[in-house]
Amino acid sequence: MPRNHTFRNKGIVLHKTKLGEQDVILTFLSDDGSQRQAVAKGARKPGGRLAARCDLFCEVDFLLAQGRSLDVVAEASLITPHQSLRTNLEQMSCASCVCEIAQHTSFEDAQDGFLFPLLSRVLLAIEQTATTEQLDLIVTAYVFKVLAHQGWRPQLDECIACADSDVSRFSAAMGGVVCESCASDIEGAELISRTEISWLDSLLHMTFDQILAAQIDKQTASYLVSLAHIWAVTHLDCRLRAFEYYVSL
Repeated sequence: MPRNHTFRNKGIVLHKTKLGEQDVILTFLSDDGSQRQAVAKGARKPGGRLAARCDLFCEVDFLLAQGRSLDVVAEASLITPHQSLRTNLEQMSCASCVCEIAQHTSFEDAQDGFLFPLLSRVLLAIEQTATTEQLDLIVTAYVFKVLAHQGWRPQLDECIACADSDVSRFSAAMGGVVCESCASDIEGAELISRTEISWLDSLLHMTFDQILAAQIDKQTASYLVSLAHIWAVTHLDCRLRAFEYYVSL
């Protein structure tokens, strides 16, 4: 393929890495669900034409030129800027958390049509709410939906160890809820109520329109997002710094 070959690619910017004095390496989720990287030259230059079009959380129509090791952004047209996400600390932290999960659940040359529309809808949902409880629900739903899609769906109807229906604990390491008897042999099994189990099950199936309309108390929402953090760290086997910051707010 000739080196000056250009092609269009829609994507959502997940991460930016400084390169030299004025350039950045963009990591973005492509509209086919794969993860890509490209160099945006001059994107750190004040007033540069790419600066505002290649910011975090932006949904962008890229014109990319094939490079030797990384593609180069030749043009970028904003589709959805999500500008408000970069002006509100709690929303920005929430969006950063979601994009961090997206970065760890998408891969180069691994297409997955589920990932891009889900992330696009989640970022819009974050913009559409200003309450902490709903933001917690959005993050929790996104984490469990993505990881369930990729094979880590929690068992919520009976003890994952003995199949007892009388469950009272949640173990990310085991893969779901456990009964009190089995929990005595499982390190780190968290207490969980029937209400919280019901919420987790519902979030796996609810649309984000339904989540935005849902009513939940602050304590339950906070607990659910903490479970989502444990679930993600356990199954992705990595430290999630943006997620840590979000749950600390």
